[in-house]
Amino acid sequence: MESQIDFFEWLEPDVALKILTCLDDAADLVRASAVSRYWQNIVVSNGLSKKLCMRTFPELATITRVVEPSHDNSGETERDHRVYASLSRAFTTFPLANCIANPVSASSTDRYPAESIINTMVPMNSFLRRGSYWSSRGSDDPETPETLVYNLTASFCVITEINLHPFQDLYDWGFPVYSSGFVRFRMGHPESWRELNYDFIEAQECADDKFIWTYTSPVYPMAQENLLQRFKLPEPVVCIGGYLQIELLGRVQKACDDKYYICVAHVQAIGRKLSPAFSVEFSEPPNDLSLKYDAEEFGSLLSTCGSVSRAKPSLRIAKNSGVLD
Repeated sequence: MESQIDFFEWLEPDVALKILTCLDDAADLVRASAVSRYWQNIVVSNGLSKKLCMRTFPELATITRVVEPSHDNSGETERDHRVYASLSRAFTTFPLANCIANPVSASSTDRYPAESIINTMVPMNSFLRRGSYWSSRGSDDPETPETLVYNLTASFCVITEINLHPFQDLYDWGFPVYSSGFVRFRMGHPESWRELNYDFIEAQECADDKFIWTYTSPVYPMAQENLLQRFKLPEPVVCIGGYLQIELLGRVQKACDDKYYICVAHVQAIGRKLSPAFSVEFSEPPNDLSLKYDAEEFGSLLSTCGSVSRAKPSLRIAKNSGVLD
């Protein structure tokens, strides 16, 4: 019988490590670790799955420890390999859906509650025979910005694109569209979770300063059109903390009172909810961040992924939205 030789064992350890470090797909790393015990030792002992995750999603660098209750007695390197290899797989296989759960605050509201941010949760341009939208207060300055803050469906998710539908007033002459000139997005977590027990919407107060924004997108131009406009992020973003801020920059439409307004009919944040297989826990104050992994939930979610299709927007999407150079 012809003998088989593992050529990796003929290489210097640092050379073998450098070769495996060139792999940029988590699935390839998992396959490599299954070739032999020698290959597995290189992948696991050097934390290659974790390092690949960190290269792909720099936001993960804030995680200070990993918890896997079902494998409490395993070594740290083996545990990290399992968790980060599974996390990499979840980033690409868990189903896409609208990840917005609830509105948190608006920087201003013209007529509350008729024009509340709550209206932006409804995926249509009319509701009960009247306009369903959020409206800012009017401003004499077209440069006055506005912000909308939302809570996502999980404190740990990966967001790929954000969609906005500006409101068109079909009862005004010329059917004006009250879009902003540009838009920018931020994601992050609360400075203090205790402060979020307050109802900012009812109080008509802005909650922007209650959050630590760990990601800021480029600035995108908005079209002054009555349609759902898609803003794909340059790279998928891991949102740790579960909060999204939409910053609306510049006003382009005046109302009959000769003031500038911004109105939004609907908002979506398309991405992958990573819980309950993965969750994050903050200390108070949030300077210690734990990643918790549930292998049983991960396996259960994987088994159902094939039957879940991508959530499709119910309205036509603009094709000309791009990032400003």
